[in-house]
Amino acid sequence: MDLKLEMIVLPVSDVDRAKAFYEAVGFRLDVDYTASDDYRAVHFTPPGSECSIIFGQGMTSAAPGSTQGLYLIVTDIEEAHTTLAARGIEVSEVFHDAGGLLHHGHEAAKAVHHGTGQERLAGPHPDRASYGSYLTFSDPDGNGWILQEVKERLAGR
Repeated sequence: MDLKLEMIVLPVSDVDRAKAFYEAVGFRLDVDYTASDDYRAVHFTPPGSECSIIFGQGMTSAAPGSTQGLYLIVTDIEEAHTTLAARGIEVSEVFHDAGGLLHHGHEAAKAVHHGTGQERLAGPHPDRASYGSYLTFSDPDGNGWILQEVKERLAGR
């Protein structure tokens, strides 16, 4: 049985502001549908992705900005940094983790992560190893995204 992640619901406080932000990031607008004064759905897909995001009015009871750790995969992290910054998106600097190839989220990016050796170091992974280089950004509500550089996928992926 195949199980494909299709869509992620993002909690936002201002639908039009979020829509403008995701357009600036470069996501494709698929749907902007208003059914009533209490229901509006805005659906975007990142370029090259089969999974989409949806947000709007009447979509979720989750607090705006509460979704964290959404990964987007890119083949060139430095190019992604340059492109997003040129589009006016506030992005972190490119970084890698001292203790391995898995970034543990925004808090780990600030300090050692609970004794696991995960520490944010400036610049891409020294060997530019797949899964080793990152940057982060957040939408206007604080929903957190992580871009990860993958040049070659692990077997079976």
